[in-house]
Parts: sequence; C-alpha cells; structure tokens
Amino acid sequence: MPEPALPLHFFARVDESPDAEFYATPRFVLHIDEATVAALTSLYREELPAGSRLLDLMSSWVSHLPADVRYAHVSGLGMNAAELAANPRLDDVAVQDLNREPALPYADASFDAVLCAVSVQYLTQPVEVFRDCARVLRPGGKLVIATSHRLFPTKAIAAWRSLGPDDRMRLLAGYLTRAGGFATPRWIDRSPPDADPLWVAIATREAQAPTGSVRSSAYTPK
Repeated sequence: MPEPALPLHFFARVDESPDAEFYATPRFVLHIDEATVAALTSLYREELPAGSRLLDLMSSWVSHLPADVRYAHVSGLGMNAAELAANPRLDDVAVQDLNREPALPYADASFDAVLCAVSVQYLTQPVEVFRDCARVLRPGGKLVIATSHRLFPTKAIAAWRSLGPDDRMRLLAGYLTRAGGFATPRWIDRSPPDADPLWVAIATREAQAPTGSVRSSAYTPK
C-alpha cells in the first residue's frame, strides 16, 4: 500500500516569491563551518570511489569533494550560473529550479552517486526530486544527503524549520520511502566538536528503480 502524501503545509515557506529571485545574487561563502566541510569531504572520500560519475545536486561554487581524488565526471545542477561557473570540480552545469521543475535533465542510469549537501531543506517537491534521482542513478548507486542546522529561514520549508534533528531524519526517510527505488538508508553522524553538526543519509539505489519518461533532449554526461 503506498504511503499517503505528505501534507501541503509541510512545504510552506515564509517567502513564497520565485526562488530565481532569491538566488539571483551569487553567494561565495561557505554555509557550514570549515571543520564541518572537512568532515563532509572525509565522508565523500570514503563513499565515492575514484573514477565515479557524480551529480552534485543543488550545487554552488564549491562541491566539498576531496581535491586529490579524480572522478570520471562531475555534473552540477544549481540555481546560480555564476556560482556554478566558479566551481572547478564541475565538468558541466545546469541552472534549474527544482521547486518548479523536479525532473532532472539527465538520462537514465547516468551516475554512480548523487550528492545533496546542506540544501534538502529548501525542496518543496522532494519526493519527485528523489524519485528522479533514483532514475538517473545506476543500480547500486548512492544518494548522499548531507544536512546541518544552518539555513535561510525564509526559504526553508515549514516542516524542516519546526522539527528537531531526529525528526528531520525521519522526514527524509519518508521522502525516500515515497520516492521508491532506494534501500533503507544508512544514517551517519559526522558532527565535529565545537562546530556545525553534520548528519548524513546514504540511500542505495535498488536494482529496480522507478523509471520516468526521459525527454529526448536529456543530457548524458560524457
């Protein structure tokens, strides 16, 4: 029996103006402490083998990937063209508002891992986005969702603003269950001392994942 839809009020935001307006100005800043960035980079080193094909979802000017690891290809999808252009790890970029268009512009089974770093709190259609993440992941590929406690309060959804860390993880689990195509996620706490916390969900794409219609223009990373 399918999970019931999440209530619409979960996804209300203080600022419902177009997200493109909010993200029009580049923000060349780190959104978590340097120690927390280092913890995330260390986790990526463990979870993302060299030679992997990666999608950095809701990307910006930095992807937090280990500098000494070579990946086969890194695609970046985000909201600000200038930030994406400044990111040296990205081999190709796409500017897209996932809250308006949750379908990803990539072919089926294009990536070994999809990364979403400290941005999941802004998604108003997370189930649809993660369902499409399952589509673009290869069987056995990973969806890595890193979270902390910082946010833009006017753009974060109501449920995220009102919940504590444990309940936020339960909310993420609900997203993934409704999306389908993922095994039960692993939950990892990599919070460094005296710095921003780091909680990570890692979900593996099952052999049979949802398949949606892929537009003929869908991009396949080279």
